[in-house]
Amino acid sequence: MSITQAEIKRIRSLREKKFRDAYGLFVVEGEKLVQEALRSDFRVEGVWRREEIGDAAMERISQLSSPSPVLAVVARPEAAGPVLERGLCLALDGIRDPGNLGTIIRTADWFGVRTVYLSDDCADLYNPKVIQASMGSIFRVRAAEADLPELCRRVREAGMPVYGTFLDGRDLYREALSAEGLVVMGNEASGIRPEVAAQVDRRLLIPAAPGSGAESLNVATATAVVLSEFRRR
Repeated sequence: MSITQAEIKRIRSLREKKFRDAYGLFVVEGEKLVQEALRSDFRVEGVWRREEIGDAAMERISQLSSPSPVLAVVARPEAAGPVLERGLCLALDGIRDPGNLGTIIRTADWFGVRTVYLSDDCADLYNPKVIQASMGSIFRVRAAEADLPELCRRVREAGMPVYGTFLDGRDLYREALSAEGLVVMGNEASGIRPEVAAQVDRRLLIPAAPGSGAESLNVATATAVVLSEFRRR
């Protein structure tokens, strides 16, 4: 399909959050991601291929340092409310790095976690780096913004545990883990904030190997370790 100057201008504007919010649109690039979008329930507004619009036009609309062969503009779904679900869910408290957020969504998808709750200060879900890092999982995992302290209270009132990772927690590999509940992962630098931590009733620690000099794990890596142990049981 061809592309107009007006379309180029609008697609370029989607690099900025304020325009993604205003238009309710975001960009995906690459054969895999575009195919994932087309197979999903998301509404695809348009697909542009380099072979059809030319190298120059693709370079102008691409958000990548090396433009991909194909780009799609996708409509954001209606904002999902924090519906309480049974099963194992994930809550992210202040995950600011887009790469981490996208990787965590991909990790959740791998381990069968269908819902991820986000605090309002997490990175923008439709940031290009989040989309790329998710590798298509953004189209399969339901992400909902939530008041995390309130969400944790509701989970506990429903009779499910709320887990979180802390340096003073109990050894992840020795604790009894439930097949349902909420796992909270905290900010890259400061961890889980106090008002959320106050609602966590199962404090976990990922133990380091004896003699390890590493200060901590990257939050995306820590999420993978925790979810893997839940699924192993």
